[in-house]
Amino acid sequence: MKFLKALVTGAAGVVGTDLSEALARAHYKVLRTDLKHSEDVAYLDVRETSEVNAVVTRERPDLVIHLAAEIDVDRCEIEVDHAYRTNTLGTWNVALACQQQDIPMVYVSTAGIFDGTKSEPYNEFDHPNPVNVYGRTKLEGEKLVTQLLSRFFILRASWMIGGGPGKDTKFVGKIMKQLEAGARELYAVTDKIGSLTYSSDFSERMASLIQTECYGTYHLANKGTCTRYDVARHVLDHLGRNDVVLNGVTSETFTLPAPRARSEMLRNYALELRGMDSMRSWQDALNHYLDKHFAYGKQTD
Repeated sequence: MKFLKALVTGAAGVVGTDLSEALARAHYKVLRTDLKHSEDVAYLDVRETSEVNAVVTRERPDLVIHLAAEIDVDRCEIEVDHAYRTNTLGTWNVALACQQQDIPMVYVSTAGIFDGTKSEPYNEFDHPNPVNVYGRTKLEGEKLVTQLLSRFFILRASWMIGGGPGKDTKFVGKIMKQLEAGARELYAVTDKIGSLTYSSDFSERMASLIQTECYGTYHLANKGTCTRYDVARHVLDHLGRNDVVLNGVTSETFTLPAPRARSEMLRNYALELRGMDSMRSWQDALNHYLDKHFAYGKQTD
């Protein structure tokens, strides 16, 4: 069997780790790159045009998957130039290198490109209108990919979960850290709604989607919608933590630099139309994640 070569940027992160494993199972030879390099992850700063050109020219991958990004929404709001250099210029560099070498590209984007005013989940045909710098930098990245390339996948995710202890810096990871620290009272927002995207499911679905060569823009979230409160409630119930009180609060309770959209709900409409939406429910995905990485947190008699 021919082993196709995929170059992955930002491969040391949560999605990059899961994706590298999924690609290997799909018989890809994976070249992992990141700013956080190690024995099996090569150094690459996507903000440097010459570095990107050099590695793509040298390695000549069959596919480039661009994950590298600044995903700290509040840092993007404060450090605007950093956000544009990393998320927009970095994507520009990768897309140019792919254009010059005639290589297909996968760009991972976000539900943050929408303004959150729609009452139903956003589909791929809805008009973007980001409310913060992070969303704007990611949207500009999307525009560059579509302008420069004819063979591309843009895959949008929302409210990512994954990584397990030590790597999960997102909402579920923060809940688990509080529980591990002995918290008996938690607070979660009730007025923001979104879709969970389990990094493991996202990676497996991406690995199969790219083989179809059905290029275009896709939403790739787990089915169903939820508030942060719903997620926290599900975590506590699944772990049997009836010793912990969960309080619902509004987003005004927390003062953050970047505005957040009211809704980041996604519908995998393009996959549905193609009869290819195999993503499971957010509840099943969250159960799997908790059982795999946080089973030790379950309440015992």
